[in-house]
Formats: sequence, structure tokens, C-alpha cells
Amino acid sequence: MHKTKKDQRLGLVLLLGSFSALGPLTIDMYLPSFPQIAADFGTQASLVQLSLTACLIGLGLGQIIMGPLSDVHGRRKPVIFSLLLYLIASFVCAISPNIACFIAARFVQGFAASAGIVISRAVVRDMYSGPALTRFFSLLMLVNNLFPLIAPLAGSGVISFTTWIGVFIVLSIVGLVLAILATFNLKETLPAEKRISGNFGELLTGIKTLLKDRTFTGYALAQGIMVGGVFAYVSGTPFIYQNIYGASPQLFAVLFASNGISLIIGSQVVGRLNHKISERRFLVVGLLLSVLSSLTALTVIVMHGPLFALVIPLFFFVASIGMTSTASFSLAMESQSRMAGSASAFLGLLPFVIGACTSPLVGIAGEHTAVPMGLIILASSVLALLAYFGLVRKPRKTGFQKTAVSD
Repeated sequence: MHKTKKDQRLGLVLLLGSFSALGPLTIDMYLPSFPQIAADFGTQASLVQLSLTACLIGLGLGQIIMGPLSDVHGRRKPVIFSLLLYLIASFVCAISPNIACFIAARFVQGFAASAGIVISRAVVRDMYSGPALTRFFSLLMLVNNLFPLIAPLAGSGVISFTTWIGVFIVLSIVGLVLAILATFNLKETLPAEKRISGNFGELLTGIKTLLKDRTFTGYALAQGIMVGGVFAYVSGTPFIYQNIYGASPQLFAVLFASNGISLIIGSQVVGRLNHKISERRFLVVGLLLSVLSSLTALTVIVMHGPLFALVIPLFFFVASIGMTSTASFSLAMESQSRMAGSASAFLGLLPFVIGACTSPLVGIAGEHTAVPMGLIILASSVLALLAYFGLVRKPRKTGFQKTAVSD
């Protein structure tokens, strides 16, 4: 019986991880194609980066809509609908006749992918709390973080045999497969009696309630600013590694994937050791690590250091994202149950809104300088640290109580 329960949990992790991985897969898989897309459409790098911005806006707005909708209609139906929409949007990206159509399709693709991210987290909160919530979420992050490893490598592999169009054909197939899996394997975790009404005013009231929670807002901002800042790295490195340092698309994919390993390390350290070290302490360590590593990266950039000298601090910067994301999500969601979908949506919205602002700023000084990227990741690290210390209240002397759930 115990083995069966473990097998069921593993199946759930893989299923939810696949849904939430649509975000990084949609973002990262086409990154090696940036120079090729710019050439094919005869456009500037900044407009190709704008397609990433459009996707991030879609991911952010989609979460703030799909999260509350899942609190009203349950988790299952919105996921299935969004996956079918993702399939269509991915195919439209592949057949886009110009950059404007491509950017619009990327927005819809991001919007559709958002449901997998926000609802998978809400499902976890429906089923777990306390240390079990942190452990399960760290497992979910493990699956999720494998895709930043796989996606650029897969993308560079696809464009070595065909063009960037093949990348979006593959994403269409992924959407179809996940829609089938959701239809036959995803069970409803939010009973009708626990759902909130569909009244729009009540949804707005719920969001206002979250924003008035100073501690929740502090955790959300710390996470949102950090992850939003990392999109400057995501948007900038394809041009920095390939145009400034002369790396091939394949070498770029390997270097980018190596930082996926650091994401996994950061999140798994929190999940494995949260019974010994509190999530709050992990969050502080992660925020301090981000400041130190981003400052080092900016120094290397200003001094025109070699590629390996830049890759190393960026590795630790991304590792800090894994630590802070896992710890802050668990801490923020711990107090939310009835509005888990709305809370998850708000946590998911901030990174993509901030990322949508930072991504195009990376190319503001042209394709042959990395200074804007260095400044943005340092600024995001410092602001996230200030948000945590400025808004999160000190724990009471009675301690942060957690309700353990058997796993």
C-alpha cells in the first residue's frame, strides 16, 4: 500500500510538472533561434525580444485570469481548455507571415501556457500543507526545472535539422499530448462546496485581501522581482553568448542548460533540508547569494572578462532563483487555502509582468554589450532583498506553525 501511494505521488508530480513546464518550455525552446528568426523576418533583435515580452505578458495576464477561474470552476476544465488553445497558438506561430503576427501569436501562446503553471500549483495546495507542501513543491520544481535544461538543447537540435518553424511544430505536438493526458489522468481536486462564487466583485475582493496581507505581499514581491529579473538573463544571453563571445547555437544551449542544473540544485536543497533549516532562512540566503553573484557578473562584464568568468557567477545567480522561488512560494501559500488559485495566480503574475519590462531593456544599448543585463539582474537582486526586509513581518515567538501532511 505504501509503495502504491508513492507511485501515485510520483505520477502526480510528473503530470503537474509537465503542465507547469509549459512556461519554461515556451520561453526557452526558441531562444537559440533568435538570430535566425530576426534574419528570416528581416527585423531587429529588439523586435524578436519583443516576442518574448509578449509571451511573458500573456503568461502573467493568463495566470491572474485562470487562477481565480479555477477557484470558481475547479481545476480540471480550465487546464484542458487552455492546452487546446496552446496547440492552436503554437501552430499559428509556425505559420506566421511576419513579425507582428508572430508576436501576437506568442502572446496567445503564453496566455494558454499560464493555466498549466498556476493551476498545477493550486492543485498542490489543495492536497498538501506545511512541510509536505514544501517537499512536494520542490519535487514539482525538480521536474519543472529540467525543462530549462532540455528546452534550449531540444531547440538547437531542431534547428540543426530544420528551421525555427520546426520548434513551434514540436510545441504544437506537446500541447496535443498534454491535452490528452489532462483529459484522462487529471482528477478534480477542488470540490464544488469549496469553490468560491463566480461573482467578479468577490474575485476582486479576494485579490485585495491578498494585497492587504503584508507578509504575503512581501514574499510575493521577493519572488516576483527575482524571477522577473532573471528574464533579463534569459533575453540577453542568446545575443551575448553568440554575438559578443561568438558561441555557436549548440554551445549556447549547453551553457544555458548548465544553469538549469543550478536551478535544480537550488530548489532541491530547500526541499531536502526544510525539516532542518527553515524556509525563511533559505530565502534570506538565496537573496544574499543573488546580490553577490549578480554584482560579480556585472564586474566581469564591465572589465570585459572571458566567457567562463561570466558563466560562473550567472550559474550561482540562477541557483539563488531556485532557492528563493521554492522557499517563498511555500511561505506565501501556507496561509492560503480557499483562495489558493488566486494566490498562485498573483505569485505567478508578478514575475512575468516584471520580466516583460526587463526583457526588452536588455537590448536597449544594442546587441554587442552586456552591461544592461548586468545592471538589471543586480538591481532586481537588491530590490528583492529590500522587499523582503521591508514587508515581511518577523515571526512570532511561538514560531511558524506548520501542519504536516502524511506523504
